[in-house]
Amino acid sequence: MGLSLGLGPATDRSEALAVVRSAVERGVTLFDTAEGYGPYTNEGLVGEALQPIRDGVLVATKFGFDINANGETVGLSSRPGHLRKVVEASLRRLRTDHIDVLYQHRVHPDVPMEDVAGTVKELIADGKVRHFGLSEASETSICRAHAVQPVAVIQGHYSLWMREPETKKPGACQGVRIGLVAWGPLGQGFLTGGITRDMRFDNPDDLRADFPRFTSEALQANFAVVDFLEDFGAEKSTSPAQLELAWLLAQKPWVVPIPGGTRLAHLDDNLPAAELELTASDLHRINQALGALDLVGAPLIGQPRPSSKPTAEPTHLPSWGY
Repeated sequence: MGLSLGLGPATDRSEALAVVRSAVERGVTLFDTAEGYGPYTNEGLVGEALQPIRDGVLVATKFGFDINANGETVGLSSRPGHLRKVVEASLRRLRTDHIDVLYQHRVHPDVPMEDVAGTVKELIADGKVRHFGLSEASETSICRAHAVQPVAVIQGHYSLWMREPETKKPGACQGVRIGLVAWGPLGQGFLTGGITRDMRFDNPDDLRADFPRFTSEALQANFAVVDFLEDFGAEKSTSPAQLELAWLLAQKPWVVPIPGGTRLAHLDDNLPAAELELTASDLHRINQALGALDLVGAPLIGQPRPSSKPTAEPTHLPSWGY
């Protein structure tokens, strides 16, 4: 997403293509996009970058927003007819004949989940989609969808400063095997140590301007997290980003983080985390240290910017038993 939207001005296209292609060369196999990133431009970028090696990677994209002719998000839309049109357009932009994972980006309360899942089931039968996913969906929605078309993966906000996915109680979906893709694993850049105490997020193209944890007051208080990661990283000869990503990878085998790097330097910082093994003692120390901190500013969970109007249902992810 960050290559096209949300973290300030879009990355220059040639540089963005280089980032994606370098990631492939270095072993990255999952690429996450959405029609709403841009809108549309990010899917085109991903499609162009991956076309030569399409069969060697997995491409995930998302539907669920109502985007008008001016490129403005004006609501939610997951009605079957709209969903089919979105998929056809996404396939063209992605330069492919199938989507590996198709997520409903946000649950549309006006459309029965059974209708959404049924439409995706038909798209899977047609060979246009391989797997069904849900982003920021409640446990009830996940279970209703799964009864019609198996849900392969859910996407949720999960990082060292956003631990909600760990706290949910078992429900009707207990025992269902669903993967968890963690968005925002680096705290929108904060947990990398690349944000300074005096940084301000007043660029209209930066979504963090609306995030409670990125107000100047919250940043000052929450730097205790970065201070710990930097100190512990120095002991381990690694970076805060690598510690954070390695911590996520150590949680469960079905947890997959998707860090949103926008420059080649971000790949250099992030990818060594795949080889970093944290001991049980390391994990205990991290959990103890972070558990003792009083973080300021509850994060926005799956909410669009105030100007984009649609609302999302409260997030209630399945427990660690799924």
